[in-house]
Amino acid sequence: QVQLIESGGGLVQAGGSLRLSCAASGRTFSIMAWFRQAPGKEREFVAAIRWTSTNTYLVDSVKGRFTISRDNAKNTVYLQMNSLKPEDTAVYYCAAAAAGGRYWGQGTQVTVSS
Repeated sequence: QVQLIESGGGLVQAGGSLRLSCAASGRTFSIMAWFRQAPGKEREFVAAIRWTSTNTYLVDSVKGRFTISRDNAKNTVYLQMNSLKPEDTAVYYCAAAAAGGRYWGQGTQVTVSS
């Protein structure tokens, strides 16, 4: 059974930092990613990392502020978010892709106050 368990969301003031974690289990994934969905908006891609290389991908709006990384030994992916802005407020979802499927976590709320 595939599970993606997110943690680390919360309320932070603008300019602050949060680190999201996504613990994966159940199978081997080729790539893991973070998406977010703000109220009234569509879910959007934020960042991704391949499981077996150092390649990372970030949406332009978070470059220079967010970093995605992984710990293979813990099967965990992290999203370090610095210099947070109110427009970063959203539910953040962990996603994982493997042959034959894509999986989603339950989401974790990030709220940035101005």
